[in-house]
Amino acid sequence: MMLKTSISPFRGSALATSSVFSQKLSSVLVKARGPIHLKASKIKMELSITRPDDWHLHLRDGELLEAVVSHSSHHFGRAIIMPNLKPPITTTAAAMAYRQSILKALPENSDFTPLMTLYLTDTTSPNEIKLARESGVVYAVKLYPAGATTNSQDGVTDLFGKCLPVLEEMVRQNMPLLVHGEVTSPDVDVFDREKVFIDTVLFPLLKKLPQLKVVMEHITTMEAAEFVESCDDRFVAATVTPQHLVLNRNSLFQGGLQPHNYCLPVLKREIHRQAIVSAVTSGSKSFFLGTDSAPHERSKKECSCGCAGIYNAPVALSVYAKVFEEAGALDKLEGFTSFNGADFYGVPRNTSKIELRKTPWKVPTSFSFSWGEIVPMFAGQTLDWLPSN
Repeated sequence: MMLKTSISPFRGSALATSSVFSQKLSSVLVKARGPIHLKASKIKMELSITRPDDWHLHLRDGELLEAVVSHSSHHFGRAIIMPNLKPPITTTAAAMAYRQSILKALPENSDFTPLMTLYLTDTTSPNEIKLARESGVVYAVKLYPAGATTNSQDGVTDLFGKCLPVLEEMVRQNMPLLVHGEVTSPDVDVFDREKVFIDTVLFPLLKKLPQLKVVMEHITTMEAAEFVESCDDRFVAATVTPQHLVLNRNSLFQGGLQPHNYCLPVLKREIHRQAIVSAVTSGSKSFFLGTDSAPHERSKKECSCGCAGIYNAPVALSVYAKVFEEAGALDKLEGFTSFNGADFYGVPRNTSKIELRKTPWKVPTSFSFSWGEIVPMFAGQTLDWLPSN
């Protein structure tokens, strides 16, 4: 990561001095030698980091895909694409067709690469895992417990029974399992679903198949962070979203019900948010960027039974930079955004760069299309870091 800082004095200063420097970032610290007296100054910062990847992204399909794909492709080199469409992407052939739809929808000259996934069901076969690995375009298999989130009605009901041969083949093929880590029993409180999943599903699964590569998606609790940190980082990792780093469950209700802050897993207590921030900004290789950006047309969010999902693709990098800056850990941002995920998946790190400028910018209140509107995270608010190519 490279930090570029410009200090521009105003006219009338006692000493007209300016400096521009670039250095390997170990800490954001400017040291001045001797007395420098400035009445006022403007300090501009720019970060140059390896182009990030998004290891958990919903692009949808049809008109919605065409509307949102550019927001991700402008900032990210690659993305793991979620398979929970209608119908879900359950076969390698379907994944390859969906990939072509994404490539067709990309802006001209874009080099964004979609990394495809399969939707695990009770009827997925071990041979499908072999086909997925041989395809060269499928990088993981997604576990949705049936009923856990959007379009998960076709998800798994018998992981340790019907799905066990598939999981064993995934170990042989070194194919990661991406888990939506929540139980769906109505007897479990919605705020406890992640912890119960760890205790009753994930821990037994890893004990049975210790060499299965697992990504615990969009973690939301202290218990999840601690569990991931306790595991071997060659086999277990976690993605973390912007919303779970900056919002807690109060954000659902402040000033009235806030449908655009509703996602699954649902936002948790402040103590959990703080724990996740600490884990992510520690420099641990076990955590990496996964936005879980999930677009819905406005009327499907603002209704009597609104959809779960936060559309954060346009603001994600700005929010991550804010979190790491506030934690005094900008030197660890690049590892989280650009290195840890690629290393876990065993793919080369990107070679191109992206810049983040410390300059205020206002998030659009919505993105309008002929068929409706999408409201982004932090709509109408001002953010401090502006990403650019």
